[in-house]
Amino acid sequence: MNISSSDLKQVIVFQRATDEELQLILKNSIVRMVEENGFFFFQGDSANYLYVLVRGRAKLLQASPQGQQVSLRIIHPWQMFGALGAVRQEATYPATAQALEESSALAIESGFLRALVEKNPRISFDLMTLMTTYIQEMQARYRELATERVEQRVANALIRLAGQSGLKSSKEAGIELSFSRQDVAEMTGTTLYTISRLLSEWERQGYIETGRERITILKPHDLVRIAENLEK
Repeated sequence: MNISSSDLKQVIVFQRATDEELQLILKNSIVRMVEENGFFFFQGDSANYLYVLVRGRAKLLQASPQGQQVSLRIIHPWQMFGALGAVRQEATYPATAQALEESSALAIESGFLRALVEKNPRISFDLMTLMTTYIQEMQARYRELATERVEQRVANALIRLAGQSGLKSSKEAGIELSFSRQDVAEMTGTTLYTISRLLSEWERQGYIETGRERITILKPHDLVRIAENLEK
């Protein structure tokens, strides 16, 4: 797979890097291909590489001591993930990165990028901005878990996914999401049973339609109403 300097410009952290720096990044990286449900890395592994997703989709999962998995975020092409090693030497990955479909990513040596960041304040600032965005997302997710009912959390998750990766469905005004019920359960910190019961009720009311590894939003305004806890 050929990746050019102009391709890397799509990555937020590298938008202000010079062509020379981008060429150095490519020389100090390899392309990794992972099959559907395969893993780029596991929680607790040494963070020797950071990744830029080139093709496909992946999710970041964190496991509790009791073994429950929570999905932290969905990764889309040209997004960076697993970058902690570029910030802190001898860091470990705080989460597991699993491919939702056949995917490819550019694996960049953490030590190399850490040295580049020390020399280039632009890349350093943009990496800090990216990590700040992730922290803000985690704070919002924590607030949802602490203050919102399950129905609100699930509606919010579906709305976010629609904005990030939703495809226009063949059904009028429908938005199709390629996610399973288990994926949604992990994103919202609840059980598969609860998600199945809730989605079945929403399907009965005509808000959504479900299929294998697929959820189609038919009435997004109703999901917004549920997310914002508004009366019908």
